[in-house]
Amino acid sequence: MLANYLIGLREGLEASLVVSILATFLVRSGRRDRLKLVWIGVAAALAVAAAAWGLLQFVTALTARSFTTQETIGGVMSILAVGFVTWMIFWMRTASRSIAKELRERMDQALAIGPRAVVILSFLAVFRESIETAFIVYASAATATTAGPFLGVLLGLATAVVLGVLIYRGAVRINLAVFFKWTGAILILVAAGIFAYGFHDLQEANLLPGLHHLAFDISHVIPPDSWYGVLLKGIFNFNPAPTVVESIAWLVYLVPVLVLYFRPITPVQEKHVQVQDS
Repeated sequence: MLANYLIGLREGLEASLVVSILATFLVRSGRRDRLKLVWIGVAAALAVAAAAWGLLQFVTALTARSFTTQETIGGVMSILAVGFVTWMIFWMRTASRSIAKELRERMDQALAIGPRAVVILSFLAVFRESIETAFIVYASAATATTAGPFLGVLLGLATAVVLGVLIYRGAVRINLAVFFKWTGAILILVAAGIFAYGFHDLQEANLLPGLHHLAFDISHVIPPDSWYGVLLKGIFNFNPAPTVVESIAWLVYLVPVLVLYFRPITPVQEKHVQVQDS
Protein backbone atom coordinates (compact mmCIF):
# COMPACT_ATOMS: atom_id res chain seq x y z
CA MET A 1 0.00 0.00 0.00
CA LEU A 2 2.79 2.45 0.90
CA ALA A 3 4.69 1.80 -2.32
CA ASN A 4 1.56 2.37 -4.39
CA TYR A 5 0.71 5.46 -2.36
CA LEU A 6 4.11 6.89 -3.32
CA ILE A 7 3.55 5.94 -6.95
CA GLY A 8 0.13 7.59 -6.98
CA LEU A 9 1.46 10.68 -5.20
CA ARG A 10 4.43 11.22 -7.49
CA GLU A 11 2.74 10.48 -10.79
CA GLY A 12 -0.44 12.25 -9.76
CA LEU A 13 1.49 15.35 -8.75
CA GLU A 14 3.32 15.36 -12.07
CA ALA A 15 -0.01 15.24 -13.89
CA SER A 16 -1.51 17.87 -11.57
CA LEU A 17 1.38 20.22 -12.27
CA VAL A 18 1.01 19.74 -16.01
CA VAL A 19 -2.70 20.57 -15.80
CA SER A 20 -1.92 23.52 -13.54
CA ILE A 21 0.58 24.93 -16.05
CA LEU A 22 -1.92 24.63 -18.90
CA ALA A 23 -4.80 26.10 -16.85
CA THR A 24 -2.71 28.99 -15.57
CA PHE A 25 -1.62 29.86 -19.10
CA LEU A 26 -5.21 29.87 -20.36
CA VAL A 27 -6.48 32.00 -17.46
CA ARG A 28 -3.66 34.54 -17.73
CA SER A 29 -4.04 34.80 -21.49
CA GLY A 30 -7.77 35.45 -21.19
CA ARG A 31 -8.84 32.10 -22.66
CA ARG A 32 -10.66 30.71 -19.64
CA ASP A 33 -13.37 29.40 -21.96
CA ARG A 34 -10.86 26.83 -23.27
CA LEU A 35 -10.41 25.22 -19.85
CA LYS A 36 -13.18 22.72 -20.58
CA LEU A 37 -11.14 21.45 -23.53
CA VAL A 38 -8.23 20.78 -21.18
CA TRP A 39 -10.50 18.78 -18.88
CA ILE A 40 -11.78 16.75 -21.81
CA GLY A 41 -8.21 15.84 -22.76
CA VAL A 42 -7.32 15.01 -19.16
CA ALA A 43 -10.40 12.81 -18.73
CA ALA A 44 -9.63 10.98 -21.98
CA ALA A 45 -6.03 10.33 -20.88
CA LEU A 46 -7.15 8.93 -17.53
CA ALA A 47 -9.78 6.78 -19.22
CA VAL A 48 -7.27 5.31 -21.67
CA ALA A 49 -4.77 4.58 -18.87
CA ALA A 50 -7.49 2.89 -16.81
CA ALA A 51 -8.53 0.87 -19.85
CA ALA A 52 -4.89 -0.16 -20.43
CA TRP A 53 -4.61 -1.35 -16.83
CA GLY A 54 -7.90 -3.24 -17.15
CA LEU A 55 -6.72 -4.81 -20.41
CA LEU A 56 -3.51 -6.00 -18.75
CA GLN A 57 -5.54 -7.55 -15.94
CA PHE A 58 -7.95 -9.16 -18.40
CA VAL A 59 -5.21 -10.62 -20.62
CA THR A 60 -3.39 -11.93 -17.56
CA ALA A 61 -6.52 -13.62 -16.21
CA LEU A 62 -7.49 -14.95 -19.66
CA THR A 63 -4.14 -16.49 -20.51
CA ALA A 64 -3.07 -17.64 -17.04
CA ARG A 65 -4.73 -21.04 -17.26
CA SER A 66 -1.81 -22.78 -15.62
CA PHE A 67 0.75 -21.90 -12.97
CA THR A 68 3.57 -21.87 -15.53
CA THR A 69 1.70 -19.54 -17.87
CA GLN A 70 0.73 -17.24 -15.01
CA GLU A 71 4.30 -16.95 -13.75
CA THR A 72 5.67 -16.43 -17.26
CA ILE A 73 3.24 -13.60 -17.98
CA GLY A 74 3.87 -12.05 -14.57
CA GLY A 75 7.63 -12.16 -15.02
CA VAL A 76 7.65 -10.77 -18.55
CA MET A 77 5.17 -8.00 -17.74
CA SER A 78 7.12 -7.00 -14.61
CA ILE A 79 10.35 -6.66 -16.58
CA LEU A 80 8.65 -4.72 -19.39
CA ALA A 81 6.92 -2.42 -16.90
CA VAL A 82 10.23 -1.66 -15.17
CA GLY A 83 11.83 -0.78 -18.51
CA PHE A 84 8.98 1.58 -19.38
CA VAL A 85 8.92 3.23 -15.96
CA THR A 86 12.71 3.66 -15.92
CA TRP A 87 12.57 5.45 -19.26
CA MET A 88 9.84 7.75 -17.94
CA ILE A 89 11.81 8.55 -14.76
CA PHE A 90 14.85 9.60 -16.78
CA TRP A 91 12.72 11.54 -19.26
CA MET A 92 11.14 13.53 -16.42
CA ARG A 93 14.55 14.13 -14.85
CA THR A 94 15.92 15.82 -17.98
CA ALA A 95 12.71 17.42 -19.27
CA SER A 96 11.45 18.88 -15.98
CA ARG A 97 13.65 21.98 -16.28
CA SER A 98 11.99 23.14 -19.48
CA ILE A 99 8.60 21.45 -19.41
CA ALA A 100 6.67 24.52 -18.20
CA LYS A 101 8.01 26.71 -21.00
CA GLU A 102 7.39 24.02 -23.62
CA LEU A 103 3.81 23.41 -22.44
CA ARG A 104 2.99 27.12 -22.63
CA GLU A 105 4.47 27.35 -26.12
CA ARG A 106 2.56 24.28 -27.30
CA MET A 107 -0.69 25.52 -25.81
CA ASP A 108 -0.22 28.83 -27.63
CA GLN A 109 0.21 26.90 -30.87
CA ALA A 110 -2.76 24.63 -30.09
CA LEU A 111 -5.03 27.65 -29.49
CA ALA A 112 -4.08 28.99 -32.89
CA ILE A 113 -4.91 25.66 -34.55
CA GLY A 114 -8.27 25.04 -32.89
CA PRO A 115 -10.19 23.27 -30.09
CA ARG A 116 -9.21 19.76 -31.19
CA ALA A 117 -5.53 20.62 -30.88
CA VAL A 118 -6.08 21.84 -27.30
CA VAL A 119 -7.77 18.55 -26.38
CA ILE A 120 -4.98 16.50 -27.99
CA LEU A 121 -2.26 18.52 -26.26
CA SER A 122 -3.94 18.07 -22.86
CA PHE A 123 -4.40 14.36 -23.53
CA LEU A 124 -0.76 13.78 -24.45
CA ALA A 125 0.54 15.92 -21.59
CA VAL A 126 -1.27 13.83 -18.95
CA PHE A 127 -1.12 10.48 -20.76
CA ARG A 128 2.58 9.99 -20.01
CA GLU A 129 2.08 10.06 -16.26
CA SER A 130 -1.20 8.14 -16.27
CA ILE A 131 0.05 5.25 -18.42
CA GLU A 132 3.24 5.06 -16.35
CA THR A 133 1.12 4.78 -13.22
CA ALA A 134 -1.00 2.03 -14.78
CA PHE A 135 2.05 -0.03 -15.74
CA ILE A 136 3.94 0.23 -12.47
CA VAL A 137 0.83 -0.35 -10.33
CA TYR A 138 0.04 -3.43 -12.41
CA ALA A 139 3.55 -4.77 -11.89
CA SER A 140 3.89 -3.90 -8.21
CA ALA A 141 0.44 -5.27 -7.33
CA ALA A 142 0.70 -8.42 -9.44
CA THR A 143 0.97 -10.63 -6.37
CA ALA A 144 -1.53 -8.68 -4.23
CA THR A 145 -4.28 -10.65 -2.49
CA THR A 146 -6.02 -7.62 -0.98
CA ALA A 147 -7.25 -4.24 -2.14
CA GLY A 148 -4.43 -2.50 -0.24
CA PRO A 149 -2.27 -1.64 -3.29
CA PHE A 150 -5.21 -0.14 -5.15
CA LEU A 151 -6.35 1.78 -2.10
CA GLY A 152 -2.80 3.09 -1.74
CA VAL A 153 -2.60 4.41 -5.30
CA LEU A 154 -6.06 6.00 -5.00
CA LEU A 155 -5.04 7.76 -1.78
CA GLY A 156 -1.81 8.90 -3.43
CA LEU A 157 -3.68 10.30 -6.42
CA ALA A 158 -6.17 12.04 -4.15
CA THR A 159 -3.33 13.63 -2.17
CA ALA A 160 -1.68 14.72 -5.42
CA VAL A 161 -4.87 16.37 -6.65
CA VAL A 162 -5.26 18.29 -3.38
CA LEU A 163 -1.61 19.41 -3.50
CA GLY A 164 -1.98 20.35 -7.16
CA VAL A 165 -4.99 22.56 -6.41
CA LEU A 166 -3.20 24.20 -3.46
CA ILE A 167 -0.08 24.83 -5.55
CA TYR A 168 -2.23 26.29 -8.35
CA ARG A 169 -3.87 28.68 -5.89
CA GLY A 170 -0.54 29.60 -4.32
CA ALA A 171 -1.49 28.22 -0.90
CA VAL A 172 1.36 25.69 -0.82
CA ARG A 173 4.93 25.90 -2.04
CA ILE A 174 7.01 22.76 -2.55
CA ASN A 175 10.58 22.44 -3.73
CA LEU A 176 9.52 20.35 -6.71
CA ALA A 177 13.07 19.73 -7.92
CA VAL A 178 13.97 18.08 -4.60
CA PHE A 179 10.62 16.27 -4.40
CA PHE A 180 10.90 14.69 -7.84
CA LYS A 181 14.59 13.92 -7.43
CA TRP A 182 14.17 11.85 -4.28
CA THR A 183 10.82 10.28 -5.13
CA GLY A 184 12.43 9.25 -8.42
CA ALA A 185 15.25 7.58 -6.49
CA ILE A 186 12.74 5.73 -4.30
CA LEU A 187 10.82 4.63 -7.39
CA ILE A 188 14.05 3.19 -8.78
CA LEU A 189 14.36 1.11 -5.59
CA VAL A 190 10.76 -0.02 -6.02
CA ALA A 191 11.43 -0.86 -9.68
CA ALA A 192 14.54 -2.85 -8.72
CA GLY A 193 12.41 -5.06 -6.48
CA ILE A 194 9.83 -5.54 -9.24
CA PHE A 195 12.62 -6.34 -11.72
CA ALA A 196 14.13 -8.96 -9.42
CA TYR A 197 10.74 -10.49 -8.70
CA GLY A 198 10.08 -10.69 -12.43
CA PHE A 199 13.13 -12.94 -12.78
CA HIS A 200 11.92 -14.97 -9.80
CA ASP A 201 8.61 -15.51 -11.62
CA LEU A 202 10.51 -16.76 -14.66
CA GLN A 203 12.35 -19.18 -12.40
CA GLU A 204 9.01 -20.34 -10.98
CA ALA A 205 7.92 -20.97 -14.58
CA ASN A 206 11.08 -23.07 -15.13
CA LEU A 207 12.26 -20.71 -17.87
CA LEU A 208 15.34 -19.84 -15.82
CA PRO A 209 17.37 -22.21 -13.67
CA GLY A 210 18.40 -21.92 -10.02
CA LEU A 211 15.03 -21.63 -8.27
CA HIS A 212 16.38 -23.43 -5.18
CA HIS A 213 19.87 -21.92 -5.33
CA LEU A 214 19.71 -19.15 -2.75
CA ALA A 215 22.14 -16.25 -2.61
CA PHE A 216 21.53 -15.89 1.14
CA ASP A 217 18.82 -16.47 3.71
CA ILE A 218 18.18 -13.90 6.45
CA SER A 219 14.63 -14.98 7.21
CA HIS A 220 15.64 -15.43 10.85
CA VAL A 221 16.70 -11.77 10.98
CA ILE A 222 13.82 -10.36 8.91
CA PRO A 223 10.93 -12.85 9.16
CA PRO A 224 8.61 -12.51 6.14
CA ASP A 225 5.56 -12.46 8.42
CA SER A 226 6.92 -9.74 10.75
CA TRP A 227 5.56 -6.20 10.44
CA TYR A 228 8.88 -4.89 9.09
CA GLY A 229 9.24 -7.87 6.75
CA VAL A 230 5.77 -7.21 5.36
CA LEU A 231 6.59 -3.49 5.09
CA LEU A 232 9.80 -4.13 3.13
CA LYS A 233 8.04 -6.65 0.93
CA GLY A 234 5.16 -4.28 0.26
CA ILE A 235 7.34 -1.28 -0.61
CA PHE A 236 10.45 -2.76 -2.22
CA ASN A 237 9.45 -6.38 -2.97
CA PHE A 238 12.18 -7.36 -0.51
CA ASN A 239 12.84 -11.11 -0.30
CA PRO A 240 14.86 -12.28 2.74
CA ALA A 241 15.80 -15.48 0.89
CA PRO A 242 16.41 -14.52 -2.75
CA THR A 243 17.84 -16.78 -5.40
CA VAL A 244 21.21 -16.05 -6.99
CA VAL A 245 19.50 -15.04 -10.26
CA GLU A 246 17.11 -12.76 -8.38
CA SER A 247 19.95 -11.06 -6.49
CA ILE A 248 22.04 -10.57 -9.63
CA ALA A 249 19.03 -9.07 -11.45
CA TRP A 250 18.45 -6.64 -8.55
CA LEU A 251 22.09 -5.49 -8.56
CA VAL A 252 22.40 -5.34 -12.36
CA TYR A 253 19.41 -3.01 -12.49
CA LEU A 254 19.86 -0.93 -9.35
CA VAL A 255 23.55 -0.01 -9.41
CA PRO A 256 23.90 1.38 -12.96
CA VAL A 257 20.46 3.02 -12.92
CA LEU A 258 21.15 4.87 -9.65
CA VAL A 259 24.60 5.93 -10.87
CA LEU A 260 23.13 7.32 -14.09
CA TYR A 261 20.22 8.92 -12.25
CA PHE A 262 22.41 10.91 -9.87
CA ARG A 263 24.87 11.89 -12.60
CA PRO A 264 24.69 15.64 -13.29
CA ILE A 265 22.62 16.61 -16.33
CA THR A 266 24.74 18.12 -19.08
CA PRO A 267 23.58 20.89 -21.46
CA VAL A 268 23.90 18.39 -24.32
CA GLN A 269 21.37 16.06 -22.64
CA GLU A 270 18.91 18.92 -22.11
CA LYS A 271 19.23 20.02 -25.73
CA HIS A 272 18.72 16.44 -26.91
CA VAL A 273 15.48 16.14 -24.92
CA GLN A 274 14.22 19.47 -26.25
CA VAL A 275 14.91 18.37 -29.85
CA GLN A 276 13.03 15.10 -29.27
CA ASP A 277 10.03 16.94 -27.80
CA SER A 278 9.89 19.56 -30.57
